[in-house]
Amino acid sequence: MACDLWLVPLVDVLCHTPDNPFADELALYDKALGEAGLPTVPVYPYMPGLTGEVAPVAGFDYDALHFLRRAYLLQVSGLEVSPVDDLGGAYEQLLEMFESTAQQSHLVWHYDHAGSYVPVDFPQPLSSDELLAFGGPLGSSHALLRELEFVAPSIGIDPANPPAAPEPPSAPTTLEEPALHAPYDSGPFARERHVWLGLHAAATRSLAQGSMIVFS
Repeated sequence: MACDLWLVPLVDVLCHTPDNPFADELALYDKALGEAGLPTVPVYPYMPGLTGEVAPVAGFDYDALHFLRRAYLLQVSGLEVSPVDDLGGAYEQLLEMFESTAQQSHLVWHYDHAGSYVPVDFPQPLSSDELLAFGGPLGSSHALLRELEFVAPSIGIDPANPPAAPEPPSAPTTLEEPALHAPYDSGPFARERHVWLGLHAAATRSLAQGSMIVFS
């Protein structure tokens, strides 16, 4: 199944318009951030080169996303990160064994089909009944980037000099559609690397441009 990542520019040309399609999400995120004693989602009056256009930044397969999450859980738990061809029930067992660790991870503890990352730095994903009912835990782009850099060496990526990210999808893909094929990679962690590059591109652009990352 396909997973798209979109960047939502946090600029007033989009956020302060009456017909902003993300108004409900931003209000909910501001409430969750405020209750945690954090600043609200930043909205910028002007960003050079940016309009209010929402655009895809990456696309990959949901199963591959779980492969990367598995690698992170193994790495952060001090276990060997070995390649696998199929997750089976092993990933679910890993989540159960290291549930508290998973719940503290912005990469792992996130709904696959919904939810967002915002360019506000906070240590653990924010979760509430409202967030879970609306779209899942709220993540931090800062923390996501740190976790990606942490897991990168275990899957053969130099976080200081990563390969170029794959091209984003040319058009939105639905949940039922197959994901676009990843570029050829003969390494044992090819699927993990493909997802890592897409998430890394989203996180770095989120921080550089002041954008929100949205799963779809």
